[in-house]
Amino acid sequence: FGSCGRLTPPNDAMAGRRPILRAAAGFAVCALAALKCVRGPAGEATFVNAAAAPRSAAVQLPTSESLVARKATMALHDPATREAKYSGNLAQYLVDLHDASAVFDFCGGMMFQLVLSDKLRSHLAHVAADGVDGQQPVVFDAGKKRMAQMPGYGQTADADNVQLFHGREVRNVPDAAGGMNFVLQLALASEDPEGWTREELAEYNGWGHDSTRTWRTWERLESEGVPAFGTKFGKRAFTLHHRCYWHLDNSNQIWLSAEDGCEGRLHSA
Repeated sequence: FGSCGRLTPPNDAMAGRRPILRAAAGFAVCALAALKCVRGPAGEATFVNAAAAPRSAAVQLPTSESLVARKATMALHDPATREAKYSGNLAQYLVDLHDASAVFDFCGGMMFQLVLSDKLRSHLAHVAADGVDGQQPVVFDAGKKRMAQMPGYGQTADADNVQLFHGREVRNVPDAAGGMNFVLQLALASEDPEGWTREELAEYNGWGHDSTRTWRTWERLESEGVPAFGTKFGKRAFTLHHRCYWHLDNSNQIWLSAEDGCEGRLHSA
C-alpha cells in the first residue's frame, strides 16, 4: 500500500507532507488559544472567539435540531450504532458510509475517503433492500488482521463482493473528505465500467512489495478501459489497485484492509 511509505509514488503527491502537518499542528494550537468555552443552560459546550467577541455579548448556542443532526452524523462511525442499526445488514452500512463520505485513517494519519463505484453501490443497495441470500458482505473478527489469515486465502486477483473486494487507492483527488486528497475506491468484481481492467487483473500481485507494482495515471487507466476516471477523480489523479476486506479490532471498530497488510480504521462519517 503506497500510503505506508514503502514506495514514493511517481510524482510529488507526498512532497512536503511533514511540513504541512507541522504547520497544521501549529495552526491548531494557535486557534485553540483564541477560543473560550461557554456552556449553555443544558450544559452543552460551544466555543467562541475570545478576542473578537466582547465578554458581555450574547453567545449563539447550537439549536436542538443542529445538535440532533450532529449526533446522528457522529453515530454512524460508533460501533454501537453499527451493531444496533445494521446488524445482519453490512451492505446497508457500507452504502451509508459511502453516502456520508466516511474517512478511514490508514497507517496512522493518512485519511482516505471511502468511495464505492456506482455499480457496487447499486449492488449493495439491492442486497440490503432485498436480502439476497449469500450476498451480504462479511466483516471478519479481530483475529483476522491480515488477509492471509482468512479461511481459504489464496494469492490470486479474485474478488467476490462478499469477503474480498477489488479496490484502488487514488491520490491527488481534489476535495476528498479527510483533507489529504486520498480516496479508497471499491468496485464491483465484474461487469463494472469502473472496475479493474484486464491489465490490472493480469498483473496483480498485491501480496508483494509495492516496489514491484505499477501505479497508473488517470490517462493510462482510461486508455485501459475505465472511462471518465479523470473526470471523477481529477486530472492529476493516479492509482494503485489492491484487494481489500473488512475486519474488526478489539474495540469492535471496523477496518478496511488491503492485501499487503496496510489498513485503515474508520475515523469519521
